Amino acid sequence: MRDALLSIGHHVGTSALEWLDGAAHLFAFPPDVPVLEVNTNRHVKPLAEFALAGSIAVREGAIGSRQAQISPVLMDYAWNALGNGSFLHELQLAMPVETYPMEIYAMFTRAGYRHPELEELLAHLGRLRAAHARELLPNRQLALTNSARLIGLEAHADEAELVGRTWLGNASEPWALDFATAYAMTHTVFHLSDWAGQPGRLPPAMVDYLGRWLPVWLDVYREAQQWDLVGELLMVDLCLPHPEFPADTWIAYATAQNEDGLMPFGSEAPPEGTEDAFRNYYHPTVVAAVAGTLLVSRGISTLTGATDSRETVGG
Repeated sequence: MRDALLSIGHHVGTSALEWLDGAAHLFAFPPDVPVLEVNTNRHVKPLAEFALAGSIAVREGAIGSRQAQISPVLMDYAWNALGNGSFLHELQLAMPVETYPMEIYAMFTRAGYRHPELEELLAHLGRLRAAHARELLPNRQLALTNSARLIGLEAHADEAELVGRTWLGNASEPWALDFATAYAMTHTVFHLSDWAGQPGRLPPAMVDYLGRWLPVWLDVYREAQQWDLVGELLMVDLCLPHPEFPADTWIAYATAQNEDGLMPFGSEAPPEGTEDAFRNYYHPTVVAAVAGTLLVSRGISTLTGATDSRETVGG
């Protein structure tokens, strides 16, 4: 089963990355549009998630030669689309209280891209009183502490206090998980562990809680064929110090993926053609790219019995 799981991860991750590579032009910003007029939800957010898939693939470097070819290309494309960071710098200058320029930039620093002027600006903004009084949900504040950590900036938040105010950190009743809360819960794990880069940062009580209830949630959403959320829940498992690698769910997830690498959002079949499918299906495909990449990298180190140094980082 070990070899079968690694094969599944390789196929799911590489196929999704290939689809993203073929759809790269659809992530581009509209030409000759001023920075402040670029639509955040329609253009900036998709490009950021596109970059996330590339940055995790670059960091892990474990899925194979094809991934090694694609992932730097994806990162270069996204970085060039952002004017080599100048778009984010200009956006942050114009909108100093916004947090997403820093969060997007952090993805690129994970893959070795830097913009000194933006970092200087972010360091300055981080010293403002306003930076300590952001009215954000605690899982969103955890995203900022992880971004600051990646960039090398000081994170002023009390992370343990933030964790205790999240739905997950509060060990909420497991049946009280609705669709929106499930996504917030998964991102609490992603930000704390830096997308499986530091599993040891997850508090032991959280790890125990997820060990008990994550299999139940996977069964529920797999039966409902909610593949976008299933992919995120599978990634949560891979962020744990000792993943369970639920084989039945991975097989179902891989079976749901289109031959071209596109991952459906739910049970409804996506339209044929990349451009028609892009708007509603790029996100589950990004999730598939990250999930497949992490299955291979965590699987190699854990299923093969090799030591995974990430298990104790920050623990």
